Amino acid sequence: MRLSQLIGQRIKEAPRDAQSASHVFLIRGGYCRPVSTGIYTLLPLGQRICAKIEGIIREEMNRIDGQEILMPVVLPAELWEESGRYQTVGPELLRFKDRNDKAMLLAMTHEEAVCHLARTELNSYKQLPAMLYQIQTKYRDEARPRAGLIRVREFTMKDGYSFHASQECLEAYYARCHEAYERIFRRVGLTECMAIESDSGMIGGAVSHEFMAIADCGEDTVFASPDGSYKANRECAVSPLAYAIEEPLPLEKVHTPGTKSIEDVAAFLGIEPARTGKAVFYTDNQGKLVFVCIRGDIEVNEAKLKKILQSPQLTFATDAEIQAAGAEPGYASLLAIDCAKVRVVVDQSFVQSPNLVVGANEADYHMRNFNFARDLDAAARDLIRVADIATVREGDPCPVTGQPLRMLKGIEVGNIFQLGTKYSTAMSCTYLDQDGKAKPFIMGCYGIGVGRTMASVVEQNHDEYGPVWPLSIAPYQVHICALNIKQDDVRQASEKLYADLQAAGIEVLFDDRGEKAGFMFNDADLIGIPLRVVISPKTLEEGKVEFKYRRGRDKEMIGLDRIFSFLVEEVAKGR
Repeated sequence: MRLSQLIGQRIKEAPRDAQSASHVFLIRGGYCRPVSTGIYTLLPLGQRICAKIEGIIREEMNRIDGQEILMPVVLPAELWEESGRYQTVGPELLRFKDRNDKAMLLAMTHEEAVCHLARTELNSYKQLPAMLYQIQTKYRDEARPRAGLIRVREFTMKDGYSFHASQECLEAYYARCHEAYERIFRRVGLTECMAIESDSGMIGGAVSHEFMAIADCGEDTVFASPDGSYKANRECAVSPLAYAIEEPLPLEKVHTPGTKSIEDVAAFLGIEPARTGKAVFYTDNQGKLVFVCIRGDIEVNEAKLKKILQSPQLTFATDAEIQAAGAEPGYASLLAIDCAKVRVVVDQSFVQSPNLVVGANEADYHMRNFNFARDLDAAARDLIRVADIATVREGDPCPVTGQPLRMLKGIEVGNIFQLGTKYSTAMSCTYLDQDGKAKPFIMGCYGIGVGRTMASVVEQNHDEYGPVWPLSIAPYQVHICALNIKQDDVRQASEKLYADLQAAGIEVLFDDRGEKAGFMFNDADLIGIPLRVVISPKTLEEGKVEFKYRRGRDKEMIGLDRIFSFLVEEVAKGR
């Protein structure tokens, strides 16, 4: 491709709303352009990179016996009504009616559609295991798109779905797919990508992992042990905290005027927040009040809480709702609360910590030395759910090694789930076993965001001038910069090298515009092709060309008669 003909201008200034390196460089380098909030057009450079990522994905999915299909983006609502998700998924699912007044939706994921397909195409245990995958457009009506291609509304995704006759078969295939994902992310050039335990969220299933590209702009928080033996998303990370061992002291009521927050009461009484108990009130998706107690220095992990309550949505309760349950906002506690009238969930930190300061259920008063086992009778304790609902913090002990956990930021580029029979049972998606009995498929689900993967590669592979593309997904492998191309010797040498490389199957971008050196090199840095050749009157005087890797700043002179074979070898090494 001649740069003079390439569609997609380089831009000098960064977008005003740019929040990440990938957002800046993918816009400035002419890879993509915004059409609306969270919706982008891929230009030729971006499309070439995504096509290469998709090619790697296809190779690895086919390697583990995946079969590619293509399901529609527009689906009838009745499929999602069968699974129950049409009612439970929020406004991120774009619902609409067609001209016949039939309820439709734009798919954000395809579990329902693939079950609909499996009901007609998979009917016997002899066909199992089977894995179907697609690379397809998805739409999620994201409330807060951000960081360019990292969080968007319309996106391309590889989603795969496996079907099994036993849990053991699913687990074995899940491990194969896990390894395939590791190969994919290594091949596309992600230098630090870790698989972590995660919460299954709206997709469902008992076991799931996310593949996180570590990057400062990541919106997911990852906790990892120093040796990497433990890795988990903040939503499901755990830590075995140590608790003080003290004799219970007498319960004492103290006047604490105007101290509704943990910080205020701790400062007023001259104690650490860890010596207090925190009360948090929510309403669940059925409108029931949820009363949560946790140690004062620890935050409630709402993802864990939603899973325990089986409530996809939680909202903070109003003062009126709290008072209606017999509690005093800002001074609430389990004392004097009828636990039969509210859903009570208590964290282990609240149960195990002795002599806490908690609310007295009376304005401007707290109780010192609350001890869960002593101060609540057995009947009340029987109505309370004790569970891990704590948000892990950096430095908390690792549950495997005991060492302080590191807190990292990551971009979720892929995820895998053991779905079990959640969808197959709901949708009567069955096969006939060896005895001729109908049984629901045991399913797995496997996703990769293509555009987000491209952006994540930029986050991990860039300098102050632009992206540094790995050879495996670079839009072109070699970039020829011809200085003073109007001179016959420069034009002839450049054209010959360009033609020879193309004939050898090398992907080449040829800057034939005749721009000045500084302008040309700035554009080359923004485009980020890994191998660069500069041909100029000065280098040709010595019978040589200048070569450099985009990743470094060092240059070397290579004979004009050797540059072709040298580049062919370099490309072969990187493939």
